[in-house]
Parts: sequence; C-alpha cells; structure tokens
Amino acid sequence: MSQTSPGGQTWVYLDIARALEQIGDEQALRGMLPMLQELLERDLPQIEALLASQDVRGANPLLHSLKGCLPIFCGPALCEHLTQVEYMSKAGGSAEVGAAYAELGPKLQALRQEVTQYLTQADT
Repeated sequence: MSQTSPGGQTWVYLDIARALEQIGDEQALRGMLPMLQELLERDLPQIEALLASQDVRGANPLLHSLKGCLPIFCGPALCEHLTQVEYMSKAGGSAEVGAAYAELGPKLQALRQEVTQYLTQADT
C-alpha cells in the first residue's frame, strides 16, 4: 500500500500516518527518522556483506535490530517480511537466507530512499 504526503510524494514502505500515531507529532518524527536513516545506511551494507560471505549468524543481530524499529515507521507487510527473514537467519542455511534477503533487501533500500526523501522534503 502506498500513501501520498501533503507535498505529493508517494511512499510505498514509509508509513507516515502510522509513525505519527505511535510517535505523536511531526517534530518528534523528524527527530527519530534520522536514527532510522542511519541504521539503514549503516546496517544494510553490513547485512549484505555478511550474507555474501555466508555469515548468517553475523547478520542475525542486525536483522533483529531492524525488526525492532521498523514497526514504528512501516506497514505490516514489510515488517512481516523482515520478521520472516530474521527468523530464518536464526537457524537457516546461508543459501536459504541469502535468497530470502535478496527479495527483502531492495525493499529496505527503497525504505532508506523514502526516509531520505522525506527528510529532504521536511527540510524545505
């Protein structure tokens, strides 16, 4: 499901209405989104590198931390997908988890881009 911001931007993964319900107001949201942006920018490349080197156990804590914060900012579909991949990373093999992340990773990258766009829009 996508939503459109007052500025006309369409968001696919970033759910501003959901975030505002949980956080309270726009100013607090603008204060928290940079933390999500930093987490995504720092952890996504690490997850990809760990999975590329077949270190599923090393990727698990990073996936777990993302799983903890995404429900504040995203709709259920992305959160459920991340939960499935994070759960697989606890005991699954590297090929299985790598394949599952190959579907999830682009969505998380798109979320990162949406957060960046939102923050840029919020600054103008």
